[in-house]
Amino acid sequence: MKIDKSVFKAYDIRGVYPEQINKGFAYGLGRALAYFLQKNSQKKKIKLVVGQDMRESSPDLFKELIKGLTEQGADVCDVGIVSTPTFYFIVAKDGYDGGVQISASHNPAEYNGFKMVKTEAVPLSGDKGIKRLAEIMEKEEYNKTESRGQLTQKEKATQEHVNYSLTWGDPDKIKPYKVVVDAANSVGAPMFEKLFSELPCELVKLNFELDGTFPAHEADPLKDENNHQLQQKVLEVKADLGISLDGDGDRIFFIDNTGQTIDPAIVRGILSKIFLADNPGASICYDIRPGKITVDMIEQAGGKPVVTRVGHSLIKEKAKEVEAVFAGESSGHFFVKLPFGIFEMPMIVALKLLQYFSASDKSVAEQVKPFYKYYHSGEINFSVEDKQAVFERLKKEFKNNLKYDFDGVSFEWSDWWFNVRPSNTENKVRLNLEAVSEEIMLDNLKKVKKVIQG
Repeated sequence: MKIDKSVFKAYDIRGVYPEQINKGFAYGLGRALAYFLQKNSQKKKIKLVVGQDMRESSPDLFKELIKGLTEQGADVCDVGIVSTPTFYFIVAKDGYDGGVQISASHNPAEYNGFKMVKTEAVPLSGDKGIKRLAEIMEKEEYNKTESRGQLTQKEKATQEHVNYSLTWGDPDKIKPYKVVVDAANSVGAPMFEKLFSELPCELVKLNFELDGTFPAHEADPLKDENNHQLQQKVLEVKADLGISLDGDGDRIFFIDNTGQTIDPAIVRGILSKIFLADNPGASICYDIRPGKITVDMIEQAGGKPVVTRVGHSLIKEKAKEVEAVFAGESSGHFFVKLPFGIFEMPMIVALKLLQYFSASDKSVAEQVKPFYKYYHSGEINFSVEDKQAVFERLKKEFKNNLKYDFDGVSFEWSDWWFNVRPSNTENKVRLNLEAVSEEIMLDNLKKVKKVIQG
């Protein structure tokens, strides 16, 4: 079949509907994925989970995906409209052979896509399955099967996920905080509404109506402009905390009581301390982008910091390899090691933080203030003609301070450090620089920019 190969990304499949991704594509993907997973399985028949988000195109894609999967002989469990973490949870906990979540995460309304996993909700990534799926679809390699798979429904998957998450916390140790949650009209809303119904907190709901057109704002809390509505609401209702979710509910950001977004590197550091208290000396993974406060906090708590590449599937892979009890990415993905897998568990993360903040008489802002030790440039993108030439120039200019030569290049001095990494899809490089003072950060930012721009 004819496919647009540009939709096959490093961690998932994503494109515009119906120009790049449509019903025919979904059917072909179903056939290809069932064929691929069956071939790599020891079982006679595989069982998969399929979930979907609230986008307007999701039901059509769902119907054709199911058709492809079952025609190729896979049994399918439909878990309905769920968050990506709920999808992962059901795949891993119930011992399925894999599955697909239909979602384009934080992308605008005209997009849709597919996140695919194998057993234990381990993601298929570019080099580990996604490129192969493109080949199978293009060549229509899948063979005919004798028997069709069966379709069953699982109701209350979200409630099951909430009930399990609650076993990781103690609601009695949480103060009656007022918490504003902005679900961005996305699938994180049912999950957090059910969670907060079990907590002593007052939940103030923002954008909880499921709407795939994203009427309030883009569902990407990494861009702080998308948190403005939440920040204002926190101040308006005098809330103790704000929580912001992305388009498929697998990323979570926190806003303090003064309306400031808490740096994810600090959130990650606090969570590292919490998990290390129960697992002394354990490994904790963090991505290569600067956020040195995380490393400081892991080391102070007696843990082993393990640096990883950027990307949720790559972090999970490394976390599994080193048996990390917790891992966190600068973009708001936080991964918890469970008895049946390691993946994003935003409800556990929220519970742990609510308990942590409740143990102090200070406000959330007062508690996080001491961790703002470093000054960060934010991520800066540069359009370049030759990404490799940029890395060679940087290595030549700063050769004595090269720290890591993977996922781009990272350099370190006693009072400042930076990473430059390539975009997977565009002729761009991304710079993150951090320093012990604003002056040192700004001075060195000019210097590094000059080298990047040649």
